[in-house]
Amino acid sequence: MRTMNFARRNFKEIMRDPLSIIFALALPLFLLFIFQQFNIPSDNYRLENFTPGIVVFGFSFITLFTAMLVAKDRSTSLLIRLGTSPMRPAEYIGGYMISILPMIILQNILFFALAVIMGLKFSVYIILALLASIVVAIPFIALGILIGSVCSEKASSGVSSIIIQLVCFTSGMYFPKELIGKAFARVCEILPFESCVTILRGIMNNQTDMISIRNIVVFAAWTIAILIISVVVFKKKMTSDNK
Repeated sequence: MRTMNFARRNFKEIMRDPLSIIFALALPLFLLFIFQQFNIPSDNYRLENFTPGIVVFGFSFITLFTAMLVAKDRSTSLLIRLGTSPMRPAEYIGGYMISILPMIILQNILFFALAVIMGLKFSVYIILALLASIVVAIPFIALGILIGSVCSEKASSGVSSIIIQLVCFTSGMYFPKELIGKAFARVCEILPFESCVTILRGIMNNQTDMISIRNIVVFAAWTIAILIISVVVFKKKMTSDNK
C-alpha cells in the first residue's frame, strides 16, 4: 500500500511535465520513421530488426527521465522528509518503477503500432515482445534511480546522456558489433544493451534460437546487480541526506 501511494504521487509528478514525456516518445518514433525512408541496404534497418533496437533506445530516455525525477525529489528535500516514514528503500524503488510503467507501456505500444503501420507484419509475437519489453526496461529504470541518487538534477541529465550514447553504439541497433573489431564486439557482449536488443528481436521474430545463454546471463546479471546497487546507494543517500 505504501509503495502504491508513493507510485501515485510520482505519477502525478511525471504528468506535470508533459513536454518531457512528449520528447521521450517523439524522438524514438521519429527515428523509427525516418530511417525507414532512407532504404538503407542493411539488415539492421529492416523493420523486424530495427524496431526492437528503437524500443531499447527509447528505454535510455526512461533512464534520463527517472534520474531527473529522483534527483529533483532530492533537491526539493522530499526524500529527506520521507526518510522519517516507515517505508523501506526497496519500497521507494518500487514506487518509482511502478510510476514509470504506464509511460513504458505507452511508449512500446506506439513503437510497435508505427512499425505495423509502416509494414511490419502483425503477429502474436509482437504482443509477446511488448510484454517482454516491460521486463527489459527494468534495469534502465533502476539505472535512472541510481544516477538520480548520486547526481544533482543538472548532472543527472549529463550522466544519463552517456547511457543514451552507449545504447546507440553498443546495442547493435545501427550496425553489427563485428564491423568495429573484436575488442569493441567484446565490450558490446559484456554490456547489457546488445543482449536487450537480441532478446527482443528473437521474441518478436519468433527466432528464439538467436537468443544465446550469454544474452540471458548478461541481461539477468546486470539487472540484478543494478537493482541491488540502486537500493543500497539510495538507502545510503537517504541516510546521509537526513544527517
